[in-house]
Amino acid sequence: MPSNRKIYLALFILLALSAVVRGFIAGFIELGNDEVYYWTYAKFPALSHFDHPPMVGIVIQFFTLNLYLDSEFFLRFASVVLGTLSTGMMFLIGRHIKNPITGFYAALLFTASFYGFILSGVFILPDSPQVFFWLVTLFFLLKSLPDREMTTESRNFLFYAGVTAGLALLSKYHSVFLVAGTFIYLLLYNRNWFRAKETYAAFFIFILLFFPVVFWNIENDFISFTFHENRVWITESGFQPQYFLTEIAGQFFYNNPVNVVIIIVAMIALIRRKQFLDVSYRRIILWTSVPLFAIFISFSLFRSTLPHWTGPAYLGFILIAAAWLAEPKRSTDSRRKLVPWPVAISLGFLLFIVVTAIGQIRYGWISLKRDKIDDVSLDMYGWRQLGEKFAPMVKWDEEHFLIDKGSPILTFRWFPAANFDYYLGRNINKPVYALGELERIHKYYWINQLRGDIKKGSDAYYIALSDDYEDPIALYGHLFEMVLPSDTLFITRGHDTVRMAFIFRLVDLKQDLIFNREKNPAPRKAEKADTLSYFLNQIRSDRQYLDLLEKRSVRLKISLDDLIREEAIKMYQDSKLKLVLPDTNHWK
Repeated sequence: MPSNRKIYLALFILLALSAVVRGFIAGFIELGNDEVYYWTYAKFPALSHFDHPPMVGIVIQFFTLNLYLDSEFFLRFASVVLGTLSTGMMFLIGRHIKNPITGFYAALLFTASFYGFILSGVFILPDSPQVFFWLVTLFFLLKSLPDREMTTESRNFLFYAGVTAGLALLSKYHSVFLVAGTFIYLLLYNRNWFRAKETYAAFFIFILLFFPVVFWNIENDFISFTFHENRVWITESGFQPQYFLTEIAGQFFYNNPVNVVIIIVAMIALIRRKQFLDVSYRRIILWTSVPLFAIFISFSLFRSTLPHWTGPAYLGFILIAAAWLAEPKRSTDSRRKLVPWPVAISLGFLLFIVVTAIGQIRYGWISLKRDKIDDVSLDMYGWRQLGEKFAPMVKWDEEHFLIDKGSPILTFRWFPAANFDYYLGRNINKPVYALGELERIHKYYWINQLRGDIKKGSDAYYIALSDDYEDPIALYGHLFEMVLPSDTLFITRGHDTVRMAFIFRLVDLKQDLIFNREKNPAPRKAEKADTLSYFLNQIRSDRQYLDLLEKRSVRLKISLDDLIREEAIKMYQDSKLKLVLPDTNHWK
């Protein structure tokens, strides 16, 4: 067994090196679709938001000095710091439940996880603060719940757990599984805690911290809760094995296949009653991890889910795997005790994938376009270049009176709206509006209102991307007197043109665009349900249409069910077009 001095030195090197690598990646590649969208959480803060609670916006504001420092690096700086702190928390938890080498193995396995190192440690996503607060809460729970004497120190730790669990819930909704797992543990194994006032104080502070989110949802017709309910609601399509297989494959990749194999072996050892972890610690970890994992795996049997939803569950699984690896009989080669060979392979696999991905994003090492394969790396490339080429074009148009000065950019969905907002509009003080159904524009429903109505006679730009094309005539032909092609901007990577941006001028708005300021943003109309269900069934019964949508869902990185719903809504809108959009015959 390595000495404690050697372990702590290795931990310091791991934390420092991982922080430097995270920081380099954070400043080296452009923001992804989700990241620029969460930038709007900081730019337009609120008690809560359409998709998620407010914590990711709060940490962005804090680490960027309220967006005073708003480069890609500083927007992601919160994730770099929190990811490094989370690595340290994995060590502290592992040390507490067994010994320092367990903590170090846990830190290594967390670092080797794509979810731990990249998604919650580099990219600025709600997972970044959630993972940190989840781990701090788990640490407090492990320090308090097993104590049957309920000492003052344990009672304090339980209260602290209520605070950090509330902060985790302010990051992502499924942090509620922390509280659910705690309740089940207390009910089954240590009911004495129900007699402690700190238990109820912890629950009270947990609810109190989350109350602003509840209040915001009350003010907005519970739209955020409804949105997430629709994302996990089991559809009428029945058993869908392809979703389940996709979810399992995604979890293997996100958590590192080598890590998952180690976890499986450790779980088998648990099932065989191998005693390598204290039973109280094991129960707390499993009850805060397994229900979350099981629920989303169950959903994936019937509808499309996203692999990172189960990410926090794997934090507990990693701790169990680390405890199993730390058993003395597992380290027969003294030269490898500090880094067991499975962990070394896991870290090597992470390094290979990260280097390959960064090279593909920045330099396009593999020319997928030539083989007509969707290149998802383009989600994080070309936006900065587009902004650099768009700005002088706008200046020329305005100087030659081809468009009104200060004309906004219009688009049809939350992405590319947020991409345009950050990389184009931010630099030239040009507002971006997203026009469409709430399910498509998300937070831009509220951003539109904050930016104000667009007056009759105004002009605007529309940018149609070659890999995400929507016809401007179909979108806005009924709103403007003229839709004129302006220019085509070519986005290059190396010697290849990887994207084209078709710029259109929308000239002379026919009437004021007034954005809804009613209390309830978009209550669903009952009469719409039957028609919408009809279109949903039509899409799901068309195999060719489904294949096309599956490919598009992979390229756009949104769930197939969400995309099917979007298509059904568009079909519904088309069927009602003459009733809600007057004077459209001239462009149809």
